[in-house]
Amino acid sequence: MARWGRWTALVAAAALLTAGCGGGSSGSGKESTGTTGTAKPSTADPAPRAVLPSSLTSQKPGWGHCKATAGSVAPSSEWQCATLKVPLDWAKPGGTTIPLALIRAKATGSDRIGSLLFNFGGPGGSGVGYLPSYGATVSALREHYDVVSWDPRGVGASEGVRCRGDKAIQAAEDVDATPDTRAEEKAYFQDATDFGKGCAKAAGKLMAHVSTTDTARDMDLMRQVLGDRKMHYFGISYGTELGGVYAHLFPKNVGRLVLDAVVDPSADSVGHALNQTRGFQRALDDYLTSTGQDPKQGSRKIADLLQRIDAKPLSTSSGRKLTQTLALTGIVLPLYSKESWPSLTSALDSAREGDGSELLTLADGYNDRDASGHYGTTTHSQRVISCLDDKQRPTPEQTRKLLPEFEKTSPVFGDFMGWDTAGWCHDWPVAGEYDTPEVSAPGAAPIQVVGNTGDPATPYEGARKMVDELGKGVGVELTWKGEGHGAYGSGSDCVDSTVNAYLLKGTVPRDGKVCGS
Repeated sequence: MARWGRWTALVAAAALLTAGCGGGSSGSGKESTGTTGTAKPSTADPAPRAVLPSSLTSQKPGWGHCKATAGSVAPSSEWQCATLKVPLDWAKPGGTTIPLALIRAKATGSDRIGSLLFNFGGPGGSGVGYLPSYGATVSALREHYDVVSWDPRGVGASEGVRCRGDKAIQAAEDVDATPDTRAEEKAYFQDATDFGKGCAKAAGKLMAHVSTTDTARDMDLMRQVLGDRKMHYFGISYGTELGGVYAHLFPKNVGRLVLDAVVDPSADSVGHALNQTRGFQRALDDYLTSTGQDPKQGSRKIADLLQRIDAKPLSTSSGRKLTQTLALTGIVLPLYSKESWPSLTSALDSAREGDGSELLTLADGYNDRDASGHYGTTTHSQRVISCLDDKQRPTPEQTRKLLPEFEKTSPVFGDFMGWDTAGWCHDWPVAGEYDTPEVSAPGAAPIQVVGNTGDPATPYEGARKMVDELGKGVGVELTWKGEGHGAYGSGSDCVDSTVNAYLLKGTVPRDGKVCGS
């Protein structure tokens, strides 16, 4: 089971290509009193808790040729890879260390500003695997920055966690993620329990040390080792939450930070689920309108199709069955990019004729499954990280009471997203750190926050919430009236030029600037 709303632009973009469509360290968080309730003041200390040993701060990364990673070939010679040692437990910086995999391409011009770190979201996405394919998008930035990314702790080549094998993952696809009976509900929650146990066994001590707070502290050590006085950073999707937490912990170290496709920092896990249900339905409405359909009638037709698939899964050319959950996942993927909407039309048409092959191909792309039946581990890392972050654990009983609100918000996605609030971290072996992340950053330099009005996974409203939470004089909002997940590099010269001027020249735009479609 993948959590769509937390999945990043990185994974969605890679999946679209695959599918052939165009208790750890001290947390940085705050308690909340409801699904999007008013936060209590944070008592977290934004300063590092101890002087770091020179064995960490004096590291000299051994940059060298990058090797091929699982699912991707080695990048060209302009890309270099290295390893950084970070503490397993940031409460004990002189203790056991773990390796983080880094990748970079050095600035192509002579007027170098410094390093620009990228996190493409997830959580759970591999920056080492994705940054080379993003290089052309940031070509203007590469003239003046060393562009750098990494696999965060618990991800990919940085002690990546695999919670179950391929056969068990495929078997779990038969578990109904929108249970209609007590038997289906029991199977749903048992699968969640089993997955958590598998993660605990695979991760060991790391299980309690993969939080967003841990990774934000890793980032500041990375800044020091790379030789940068200030942190220059580009965070997308979940990467915006990570960037906000970094800014809270290290406000005086903030240089030029861009947060694109913004996660609402004021929403807890239930609030996020409702936001994302609303976002996906909004994107589906826009898609249906583009095909000449009435959004309400079109959504009802899709909901009826999903009910029929729930009762009788569709056959596919692969011999596997398309279940309701897989069908829903296949519908979600093309909503991440307007250019992929035609593939959704074709897949829905085929499904209505009884062939689930195209929706299954889309779902496999989203679920990181290749043609041989091997699954990637992005969703495993995603769950391990987010369940260490999120303290909220709705019970099945609480979820049943929430379902009407979710179903009212979206007849297509509401049921799944509602049940997901209880199933995602059900019976998790490690307690969560906070209800909502603390991102207030008094004294930080201006941070560019970019929102897209048609974003399905991180709805536009989250950008203003991030600006408000960062604090007066810190967050600066830029709006793009577009479609898809994220704004930069998505076809808007206005967005790209504004962000480039900020990163390259330090030009801070007017708060509230709007770029048309």
